[in-house]
Amino acid sequence: MGDLAGVWQRYTQIDVVRGAGSWVETGDGVRYLDLTGGIAVTSTGHCHPAVVAAIREQAGRFIHAQVNCYRHPLLARLADALDEITPPSIDSFFFSNSGAEALEAAVKLARHATRRTNLIVFDGAFHGRTAQTMAMTSSRVTTRVGFQPLPAGVFVAPYPADATAAEAARCIAALERMLVTQTAPEETAAIVVEPVLGEGGYVVPDPSFLEGLRELCDRYEILLIADEVQSGFGRTGRFFAFEHAGVVPDIVAMAKGLASGFPISAIGASRELMEAWALGSHGGTYGGNPLGCAAALATIDVIRSERLLENAARRGDQLLAGLGQLARDFPAIRAVRGVGLMAAIDFSKDAEDLELAQRRVDAVLTHCREHSRVLLLPVGSWNTAIRLAPPLTISAAEIDQGLDALREALADVVGGGGAASSDGAPEPLAVTAATASSPAADPV
Repeated sequence: MGDLAGVWQRYTQIDVVRGAGSWVETGDGVRYLDLTGGIAVTSTGHCHPAVVAAIREQAGRFIHAQVNCYRHPLLARLADALDEITPPSIDSFFFSNSGAEALEAAVKLARHATRRTNLIVFDGAFHGRTAQTMAMTSSRVTTRVGFQPLPAGVFVAPYPADATAAEAARCIAALERMLVTQTAPEETAAIVVEPVLGEGGYVVPDPSFLEGLRELCDRYEILLIADEVQSGFGRTGRFFAFEHAGVVPDIVAMAKGLASGFPISAIGASRELMEAWALGSHGGTYGGNPLGCAAALATIDVIRSERLLENAARRGDQLLAGLGQLARDFPAIRAVRGVGLMAAIDFSKDAEDLELAQRRVDAVLTHCREHSRVLLLPVGSWNTAIRLAPPLTISAAEIDQGLDALREALADVVGGGGAASSDGAPEPLAVTAATASSPAADPV
């Protein structure tokens, strides 16, 4: 009897047989409110009828049309659709299958176009699990351990720890120093950045951070690559998170929410930049798969026609307000971070709190899953935070249900927590930290 490789980490022991909207269902009929979104993937919810219909229709026409052999019409249609939602300077697209592949393509393009070798990435970043993207990843050591040596030429700069302009300025200054101490501008091909740090903790920097990166890249003719694999396609209330800072990258990498769960990814850049690639220097057997293109086109259409960007912004405000209230009621929550439907609550800001914070995260996740039938995931380099990344279709009632589940779990795990009040809320792009520390007598 065959078995699955044990390398996949499991956060639950749940086996699901169907999903719809914000819900998944097990074989014995138990339904769960899915606030994981399949790790921020199901942008239009599980099995949106329009996405399902598009995949079914395309499956009856063509399942695999290899782009080196022949082209299918959905390739051009998807490029046109992406052209409409990206900045004017990004008008040429390359398709692949996963986020890691998109980042690989972006790096290869940057090196080919600049004839430079080195890359600058950021502490806490996650870019993938291929050899190149492992070398670019520092969110958690388990992604890299046992796989050295990794590709060289990757330099790690600090990422802002909070949403203040002062912290952004500190990190830009550190990056400036790196360019005179570790990797010279003339050998640096690209700076690769997550506009919102994903696996590293759902950290939202002040807009001046991306503005500073853009200015620095322009000054030294370094390419700016935005990794929008997790933060893209409406997750933050805009199609792309870099839009909040008014900054345009040279290359944008996208995946996850692009096709509501169907495996497809892409990079976008200017036509001029894409033409720097030598013919045949990059490719892929399944890139631009017809079913993936159909799912992506349907996803973009649903996001626009159902005004899901607006819904993500409204429900994000509701979510962050609710999480902010929980932080006031439960001082064990040390920070609330987020923008749109990309939010987190953090139980630790100090190294000595790590073990306690990890236990609390695990206990809250377990309580939500077993008592309230709500699914959540940990996040952060030490798993001291809980992330919420529900579908963009989520309703106000479902947000409230998730917040109620968290309140019940927190009351059971850390104790205390009075009835919710209507006092204030964190700004969508802010980091809000509770001022009181957790009582020493708390068991978890």
